Amino acid sequence: MRQASWILPLATGLIVGVTPWPALAHGSEGGLVLLLPTGYYILGAAFTVLVTFLLISLLPDSVTRAMYRGEHPLLTVPAPSVALISSLSFLLLLIMVLAGLFGARDPLTNPLPAFVWTVFWVCLTILHGLLGPLWQALNPWTGPLVLLRRLTGTRLGEDSTIRLPQTIGYAIAILQFFGFAWFELVDLAPSDPTRLAIAVSVYWFANFTAMMLFSERDWCARAEPFSIFFSLVGRCAPIGWETNEKGRLQMKIGWPGRFLFGLPPLSAGGVLFVLLTLGTVSFDGLSRTFVWLAAIGVNPLDFPGRSAIFAPSTAGLVGTWAALSALFFASIGLGVLLSGERRLGLLAGRLVYSIIPISISFQIAHYLTLVLVEIQNFMKALADPFSLGWDLTGTRDLHVTTSFLNVYETVISIFNTQTIAIALGHVVAVILAHALLLDLTDGKRRVFLMELPLAALMVFYTAFGLWLLSTPRI
Repeated sequence: MRQASWILPLATGLIVGVTPWPALAHGSEGGLVLLLPTGYYILGAAFTVLVTFLLISLLPDSVTRAMYRGEHPLLTVPAPSVALISSLSFLLLLIMVLAGLFGARDPLTNPLPAFVWTVFWVCLTILHGLLGPLWQALNPWTGPLVLLRRLTGTRLGEDSTIRLPQTIGYAIAILQFFGFAWFELVDLAPSDPTRLAIAVSVYWFANFTAMMLFSERDWCARAEPFSIFFSLVGRCAPIGWETNEKGRLQMKIGWPGRFLFGLPPLSAGGVLFVLLTLGTVSFDGLSRTFVWLAAIGVNPLDFPGRSAIFAPSTAGLVGTWAALSALFFASIGLGVLLSGERRLGLLAGRLVYSIIPISISFQIAHYLTLVLVEIQNFMKALADPFSLGWDLTGTRDLHVTTSFLNVYETVISIFNTQTIAIALGHVVAVILAHALLLDLTDGKRRVFLMELPLAALMVFYTAFGLWLLSTPRI
């Protein structure tokens, strides 16, 4: 009986893992992961985060402050034209949209789906977490706005025609990002090239119009979700950029999260926005587990399709965000009660920055296999974006392989990388949270009591993140 207890989930995972449905890139290695001692991985990573919290609490406060005050200049480079880079970014986006409208109907041979869901959402997030804020130049709106101003001789996008009310806060950004997440995780055909091209076009035009009305600066600061998200992720990177007095870009290096310290505390809406970005990736992982499917009455061996779980998926996306928000605010509230602190809003608005390294680590860990497969599909499709027999990049005949997901040694390497990413992201988060608290108050006992509940949440989320990767899933 003891042997049968692991044979059944293993066999189930293997059967589902080789079933040709759209989740293949996410979970085809899941059957082999079940052979690993994943419980030890989970315990080890959670223990590492716990020990980090205890050690950083015992260190002299001067050590932590020195870590986050120090930044070291590396090199200077000529400042590139933001308008030119943005224009090229817009041109690339336009080509991808046209490919979606007029190229192949198969999502695997059309470059748009992989461009949006892998290159943009996953790879660009990771690049921001490594290289700093790139979106200011890479966004596809600044260049067209500059061109429009030159053609019309006006200040469109620089000055606001209508003022964006402060009372709205981050509500528009939350609605737009939730729509993006819903389309990816719940919509019936998010990778259909035509549907995706129309969605991307509507999104670009809606935000372009809003920037002309409310000004690009105000709209990107509180309403365009990717400008907000990529800016925060970029500031969490160990690399920062600053224009010096000679007009050149100065590269600086510091402890991860160092460049978040100059930001003011986020409002309640801003906190909810950051938690939504993490909740989205968390639900993406949860929605593929046997546990979730069993909870909504679905047999994972006979998956009925997205249309059959439309309502539960929508509720699950909202519920995951709500649960994560409740846990975060409860941990901050409990820390306030334990320490005698009274500034609940200020603490939540500052400590939510420590969630950003966790978001980056979840992106790396939960989408690693997706990237390894979909980048191949993208390079192959990019060679002939309009299905005209071209070979623009010399990759039209590229053989897309997923065989490495069926090799035990490779899967071990992948799972080790995922484990390290999750653990490292939470370790950085614990240290960053401690430094953020020292920036607000002093007294080792008080800081320890304020941070204790949030550290417990981070230990739990470390285990939860690895459980999502190691439990049977489709």
